[in-house]
Amino acid sequence: MSDSIWGYQPTTGHTAGTDLIGYKVEATDGSIGKVDKHSDDVNSSYLVVDTGVWIFGKHVLLPAGTVKTVDQAERKIYVDLTKEQIKDSPEFDKDKHAGDAGYHEQVGSYYQSHRRV
Repeated sequence: MSDSIWGYQPTTGHTAGTDLIGYKVEATDGSIGKVDKHSDDVNSSYLVVDTGVWIFGKHVLLPAGTVKTVDQAERKIYVDLTKEQIKDSPEFDKDKHAGDAGYHEQVGSYYQSHRRV
């Protein structure tokens, strides 16, 4: 298993370059929303999930290392987190997430601490 929270695990079934926008995202205890944006960049892969009404239209940044499985047929992504863990995550900042190393470190540390190995 890779140590990087910002990379997809080889077992997820995700192929770099696949458009994941619109895929539903499932936590271990239920649906959390749909993919609004994503990146397959090496060491910086992530999903931005629009949670809709679940947490009042909030967007969350999920590092690719939180993805358990990508089901292409069902257009669903399963993450290895609970809804509560996602709800309590650092707030998504659309201006910082693209190039702020400190922000990535903060988000990565949060999810790394909730990772099941």
